[in-house]
Amino acid sequence: MNFITKKALPRRAVLKGIGTTLALPLLGAMVPAMTATAKTAANPVPRLGFFYAPNGMFLPNFHPTGDGGRDYTITPTLSPLESHREQMVVISGLSNSAVVSPNEGGGVHTRAHGGWLSGVLPKRTEGADVLAGKTIDQYAADVLGKDTSLRSLELTSETNYTVGNCENGYSCTYQNSTSWRTPTTPLPHERDPRVVFQRLFGDGGSLEARLAQMKTDRSILDSVTQSINQLESKLGPGDRVVVDEYLTAVREIEQRIQRTQQNNVSTPLPNVEQPAGVPDSYEEHIETLFEMLALAFQADVTRVSCFQMARELSGRTYPNIGVPEAHHSVSHHQLNPHNIEQYTRINTHQVSLFSKLIERLHNTPDGDGSLLDHSIMMYGSGMGDGDHHTPYNLPVILVGGGRGQLEGGRHIKYPMHTPFMNLGLSLLDKVGVEIESLGDSTGRLAGL
Repeated sequence: MNFITKKALPRRAVLKGIGTTLALPLLGAMVPAMTATAKTAANPVPRLGFFYAPNGMFLPNFHPTGDGGRDYTITPTLSPLESHREQMVVISGLSNSAVVSPNEGGGVHTRAHGGWLSGVLPKRTEGADVLAGKTIDQYAADVLGKDTSLRSLELTSETNYTVGNCENGYSCTYQNSTSWRTPTTPLPHERDPRVVFQRLFGDGGSLEARLAQMKTDRSILDSVTQSINQLESKLGPGDRVVVDEYLTAVREIEQRIQRTQQNNVSTPLPNVEQPAGVPDSYEEHIETLFEMLALAFQADVTRVSCFQMARELSGRTYPNIGVPEAHHSVSHHQLNPHNIEQYTRINTHQVSLFSKLIERLHNTPDGDGSLLDHSIMMYGSGMGDGDHHTPYNLPVILVGGGRGQLEGGRHIKYPMHTPFMNLGLSLLDKVGVEIESLGDSTGRLAGL
């Protein structure tokens, strides 16, 4: 028998324990029956994510051939996303021409990254007087972040404290931050999963207090046991399953981070600076950050995120996938078949890691669908072909349903040099954020 009640859990319900709170995902019990707010599950909140891959890509292995449409042949670099083809849009022809500066010579990596999400040419300076543009994600955060505990979440796999001149007179700030809240306010990106976890689920105190709390043997979840028991007594079977799965995922991440720190304590570290809590493996590091990002979306801690797969000019090597050469070096492929093959391996490997996040979002219930159904995740780079060092024909993919606002299964080919910022305006429209212009935009993208 079904019982109709106007009582419901608040949408911002949390589990309270000793010195900590833990946000909950959307549950059926949060939707009052027979009331106007019962539409909540059918009208879920949007999520918007941006994922930056450095050093451009080998475009013939990224962009599908032909003039667009649904029957395109998926390319080698995009092959890890084949299973999500019907929720993916591949876009060709977009350029971020505003960041081209023919009078400044070098610095192309910095300009491509610094203006990727703003369409604004960064000011050339090594000092504190940095100047770029407010980024797409932060326009979204102005609106989507009003009802969340975190306005937005910025993550990276790289160190974020490099200072001084990083390329041809440009401040390292432009490579450290993909996200800018204002033209003069770059946002720091966090790389330490332990710090991110505390920021998402900790007690809201100082960083020192949060880390001290995490060093105890007691799990955060142990301190909310009483709240969990009280909550589950009010839930139906379906909601109990959702809560159990969610809390299990939180515990798994916490345990993974604890294991990483224990390993760093018991095993001598190499003679490099490495914050505790950061996995030695690039792959595990990315996957751990992705898991926490998915949880942050699921618990509605934040609805906007910006993620660096690696810094621009990254010289990381990938011997585990057969690439002992540095990423930046092989991006200067000069049409050498060996370099192209190595370059493509790196590009494809990073897309494969991104595909794991997409799979997790696809498998995570959210209202009447999944997190992927209600999100738009944009993956790309600030340069086109890394050998050319130009922001033309940028590699861009969109994955997710956008609450029914984005039709997948398509390759869309726009006229060459269509402003990339036109895509920015279109994405903001799809998540309910309307602004008149962005960088060098000339309007919205037709047919998206």
